[in-house]
Amino acid sequence: MTTSKAEAAALEDLGPVSYLIVEFPGGKMTGEGLPKLVDLVDRGLIRILDLEFVTREADGSMRTVELAEIEHNGALELEVFEGAYSGLLDATDFDEASSAIAPGSSAAILIFENRWAKPFVQALRRGGAQPVAAGYIPHDTLAEAVEATER
Repeated sequence: MTTSKAEAAALEDLGPVSYLIVEFPGGKMTGEGLPKLVDLVDRGLIRILDLEFVTREADGSMRTVELAEIEHNGALELEVFEGAYSGLLDATDFDEASSAIAPGSSAAILIFENRWAKPFVQALRRGGAQPVAAGYIPHDTLAEAVEATER
């Protein structure tokens, strides 16, 4: 794959890009987190690049779910997420995500730019440094580590 100068410049202008998979056991989505996600976007802290909803069937297969398919009794304002698709997610990503999602559950797969970190990362790049890895520590893992240190 070749990258044009314009594409390379656009990538350099991005803050760090992260992903997050949020599982909804049994496919039950309350929508409680959605206003908080919109708030992060509205405050300019993140920019949603991709947001896909998926279901992992009982047989382990994955399928994408259209926003219109999500049962929410009209209580969720999902229209704000229409068009949150950059094409970054592909079949390989869904295959990898399936290992994190229990059969019979639904999930949201979110790709987002961390705009809050953009000035920091640009300064690193100007100095010749390059962020090469990042990650999240799942809450359960963190709680176990804290508990282990308290013994």
